[in-house]
Amino acid sequence: MAASTTHVGTESSETQDLDPEADSEEDEARFSVPELRDTPADILLEAPAMSVSLHPNRDLLACGDVDGDVYVFSYSCTEPNRELWSSGHHRKSCRQVRFTGDGLKLVTAGRDRAVHVLDAERGVLVTRIRAAHQTPINSLLLLDQNLWATGDEGGTLKVWDMRKGSAIMDLKHHQDYISDITVDHNKRILLTASGDGTMGVFNVRRRRYELQSEAQSGDLTAVEVMKRGKKVVCGSSEGTVYIFNWDGFGATSDRFALRAESVDCMVPLSDSIMCCGSTDGYIRAVSLLPNRVIGCVGQHVGEPIEELGLSCDARFLLSCAHDRLLKFWDVSALPSTTVNEYRKRKRKDGRMKSLSKKAHGDNNFFSGLVEEEETGKEEEQEESESESD
Repeated sequence: MAASTTHVGTESSETQDLDPEADSEEDEARFSVPELRDTPADILLEAPAMSVSLHPNRDLLACGDVDGDVYVFSYSCTEPNRELWSSGHHRKSCRQVRFTGDGLKLVTAGRDRAVHVLDAERGVLVTRIRAAHQTPINSLLLLDQNLWATGDEGGTLKVWDMRKGSAIMDLKHHQDYISDITVDHNKRILLTASGDGTMGVFNVRRRRYELQSEAQSGDLTAVEVMKRGKKVVCGSSEGTVYIFNWDGFGATSDRFALRAESVDCMVPLSDSIMCCGSTDGYIRAVSLLPNRVIGCVGQHVGEPIEELGLSCDARFLLSCAHDRLLKFWDVSALPSTTVNEYRKRKRKDGRMKSLSKKAHGDNNFFSGLVEEEETGKEEEQEESESESD
């Protein structure tokens, strides 16, 4: 017994003498401070995402890809992003994902014409509407917990009451695909953007079609309500933003070109500032009235941007593009940006003003410092010009 005890003690002392580095590594891991990032790390997917949605009160995101798969991730600035679950219920590409207002369910729609309701916590399929439309579904909007709107490639708009499990509106007034749907603050008027170049107006409470705007020269690709409900803005395939007065949906009240290849998706950050994604890969911060491109929030270099989303605390903008990446951008300072009425002098190099250190894909730490110096010079130049005027 004494020999056995001595042997065990000798072995443990030798092990301690042989692995001092292991102990030090454990101590470092135990007491190390997590790395703090400005934004969560990029997420690389197996296939390009077509849609993204952020949870209404947790640091979770969902995305649907061209293969029909749906993923839910947790994201953080101090810990690695983690995949929580994935689902492959769609037989073709998943074009829309949306969390419900309480965050308990995830609604998805796709090219297979189906609408799925998944448990957001576990990814379990709760409800399936197999042939929700006659043509592939292109857009999805959740008005509340029970009312949802869907638009398809043929120009049909449907509004669903999930308490009944059926559509309460089924209207076709567009001649081409419905690219986007939004609703006013009172959840009464639905607005649709279409590939036929028109904006549609539908009354949800009266369950009827109201009117269509005049046709624009290009496809209308996105629609949002701005200026506290007084203005409606539409993005277009030609890179022009069209502005409508709330009481004048028939014709545009204003328009301005962003010098972009297109305006494919938009996310409001405030009543006057929004972010726009384009096929040229740039995410532009845009001011509405005065109409200005404030600068570049970020980019997916040379890859068309599919969709943008805003985190629950409005700090991060999430983007997905054809490069299979989900990227985060810090936009917390943008809503308080003051935009001058007069136009700024264009940069000599033709580049937009960077609104973040990685806006132009520069991973150089000093790029942010250079940008601050350039911004200071621009402000001094503007002050001198205004004084001379």
